[in-house]
Order: sequence, then C-alpha cells, then structure tokens
Amino acid sequence: MERGKYCYNDVVPFSAMVAMECTNVGLNTLFKAATNQGMSYHVFVVYAYGIAALLLLPSPFFSLRSRVLPPLNFSISYKIFLLGVIGCTSQIMGYTGINYSSPTLASAISNLVPAFTFILALLFRMEKLALKSSSSQAKIIGTIVSISGAFVVTLYKGPPIELTPSPSISLHHPLGSPQSNWVIGGLFLTSEYILVPMWYIVQAQIMKEYPAELTVVFFYNLCVSVLAAIVGVFAEPNMSAWRIKADIALASILCSGIFGSFLNNAVHTWVLRVRGPVYVAMFKPLSIAIAVAMGVMFLGDTLYLGSIVGATIISVGFYTVMWGKAKEDMDESAETGDPESASNPKVPLLQSHKTQEMQS
Repeated sequence: MERGKYCYNDVVPFSAMVAMECTNVGLNTLFKAATNQGMSYHVFVVYAYGIAALLLLPSPFFSLRSRVLPPLNFSISYKIFLLGVIGCTSQIMGYTGINYSSPTLASAISNLVPAFTFILALLFRMEKLALKSSSSQAKIIGTIVSISGAFVVTLYKGPPIELTPSPSISLHHPLGSPQSNWVIGGLFLTSEYILVPMWYIVQAQIMKEYPAELTVVFFYNLCVSVLAAIVGVFAEPNMSAWRIKADIALASILCSGIFGSFLNNAVHTWVLRVRGPVYVAMFKPLSIAIAVAMGVMFLGDTLYLGSIVGATIISVGFYTVMWGKAKEDMDESAETGDPESASNPKVPLLQSHKTQEMQS
C-alpha cells in the first residue's frame, strides 16, 4: 500500500515530467521544420488544439454524471476561460518566437519559468518563504543555480568533445533560416514564459475546485482553439494557408495535438494537482540539458565542454530545490507529528525515499 502511494505521488510524476520535457523538445523541433516549409503558426495552434479537444470530447460527459465532483458553475467556467486566454496568448507568443529563432533558444529562455512561478506562488501563498530557514535558502539558491546553468549551456561552448560524426542537421542550429531574428524571437519567448507561470497558478486553483483533469483540459483546449481561430481569421486571411497537405506540416499538427496539447497538458494538469506549480516549473531548466542530450544521442551533434558543465550545474540546482522542498515538508511533518507524511502528495521524491529507508 505504501509502495503504491510512493509510486503514485513521487515516481510517476517525476518520470512523467521528464518524459514531457523530452517530448516538448522534439515537438518544438518538428514545429520549426514545418514553419520553415511555410506553415502558419496561427493555423498550427487552431488545428493542434482542435485535435486535442476532439480526443478529449467524451470526458465532460463522464464528469457531469459524477456524484463526487462539484457542479461546473460560473466561477469554475470563468477560470477555465481565463486559462484559455492565457494559454492562447502564450502559445502564439511562443510559436512566433520559435519561428523567429529556434527551439534551443526557447529551451534556454524557458528557464525563466521556475523563478517567475516561485515568485507568483509566494504572492498567492502557495509556497512558504523564511529567509532564515535552510529549506527556503535551498529553494532560492537552487532556482538561481539552475537558471545560471542553463545560460552556461547557451552562452559558453568551450572545446568540442567528438563522440560521433555530426550530421547536416543539428539541434543547436535546428533548420535555421537566414531571416531569423533572435532579438525579436527572444522577446516573444520571454513574454511566453512570463505567461506560463500564470497558467500554472490558475490551473492549480482550478484543480482545487474541480479536480477532473481531462475535463478541464478538454475545455481549455477548446477555448484555445476557438480563440486562436478568431485571431487567425485576422492574422492569416489567406485561405490557402488553412489547407494542410500531407507533409511535415500535417505530421507536426498531429504530433503536437496528440502528444502536446492533449497528453502534455493532461500530464501537467495532473502533476499540478498532485505536486503543485513550483514542482512542475522546476523541470523547465532540464529542457535545455535534454535538448543537448537528444542532439548528441539521436542527431549526432557535437558535444561541447560547456554543455557538460552547464548540464551539471542545472542538475545541482534542480536537486538543491528538490532537497529544499523535502526539508520543508519534513520540518512541517515534525511539527505536526504526522507519521503518514511519507505518503502525503506534497512530499517530494527525495524525502519519501529517505522516509522509506528510515522505516525499513
């Protein structure tokens, strides 16, 4: 029984979040390839989220018939609509930024998410901060270290470490266009990753009132698709752009709709309910390390010393934050004298493992 709770509350969320970050890196690269072939990102958002909404169409019927869930009232519906507005805006900003720059720059700038999420979580009293507490100090230092490590990967290459011959396509310079404007792309991506923490906070609030992940994600995807269609009518008036051929554009839309808008949003929503917004946000710094690792393993990219150093710094910062959260929950459980703290959904992976060792 305890092992099952440990797996549900710790191992599965951790594994799912790492898998989703790997998936996102691949989806961003596929999207970049499709836009280089002429696909409009406005059209992409409408179709990708529309596909996800179709896949989730049965979920509201089960939720509305549930006797456990509260009624889907105006307050919850309004928050889901607000979530859709934030999501639609952030997606358009993000895909515009990737279109101007690259998925690697998106991975680097995504490291703003933990810091902004931590600040918003403090403002909404979803996280505690005591500057004299070692756990709070660890969370602050770990966040800064993770962000610093990501920028080391981006800004410092160092000498190359040849493992395999590099192919013509590289994840570090993925399918680049001579018209790429990294300054404009960086501004759009920064705007996206300021909105993403707001998405986490609103989604966490919705989960408290209406803990039905698939139903919430269905209405969210539907809102984003409709809102993006309204924007797309004005931003992309050329009707030929809305006709998708059976090429890389269709592959990008289908993969993003199934694995991104559907699976990724469902996993993030579930982990938000189980572990909270800061836990979800802390996996963002891993994305650039994953981008480097995937480039070396699957695309044969050249591995640079800066990538190893930066990935190591990211890992140290990430686990420092995880230790800080474990220490914080351990202190809280000691104050309350709760012997079941190891199975509490808010207790991170490191503490649960440590508690199990102590019990054995």
